[in-house]
Amino acid sequence: MRLVQNSLHQEVADTLRERIFSGELAPGSFLDEVALCERLEISRTPLREALKVLTAEGLLRHEPRRGCFVNQVTEKDLDDIFPVIALLEGRCAFEAARNATEADIAALTTLHERLQGHAKAGRITDYYATNFTIHEAIITLADNRWLALSIADLRKILKLARLQQLHAPGRLKQSLAEHLAVFAAIQARDSEGAEAAMRTHLTRQREALRELARKQRSRLVS
Repeated sequence: MRLVQNSLHQEVADTLRERIFSGELAPGSFLDEVALCERLEISRTPLREALKVLTAEGLLRHEPRRGCFVNQVTEKDLDDIFPVIALLEGRCAFEAARNATEADIAALTTLHERLQGHAKAGRITDYYATNFTIHEAIITLADNRWLALSIADLRKILKLARLQQLHAPGRLKQSLAEHLAVFAAIQARDSEGAEAAMRTHLTRQREALRELARKQRSRLVS
């Protein structure tokens, strides 16, 4: 694979980030610099700059005299991150309710109808995709780049955990109800209601993940 010279280290960072998110570079795995340089056909300099970028993002950890490893997200990490992202996305919902035009509401209506269709049919992968689009639309409506940047950074860490909270029993139906509550508040231009509903939505995601983890541990010891 040959990468162009322009912003080479950023291209390398993008390539490695995608491999991390896809699972090709698994949590805890060691990044062999020599092998990566050969595979990407690059020198050590852009690779090391790329590794610095990914370390700053929290996707890698650097251990002195050992090198870089793909970060592993712990249960404590999730406990720490979810309250923060709930606050941030809650504020986005607050601002979205104040900023949304009739055209924005119409676009959100279409997205929520699609979400309902996926939930009814049990299409979890499609539900995840539409769910992400709705969250992005609300963040865009908030029109606050600092909120957007902070949420994006936290999402990168959460993506490492490859979370599957919709597989928890009853979670798909519950998630849909939460989304509809957020949308109803935005539609009513109820900023405080939208904020509270979004925070509840994110908090319950964490609860669902905790329950899934508990059941997985129970299966392992049974």
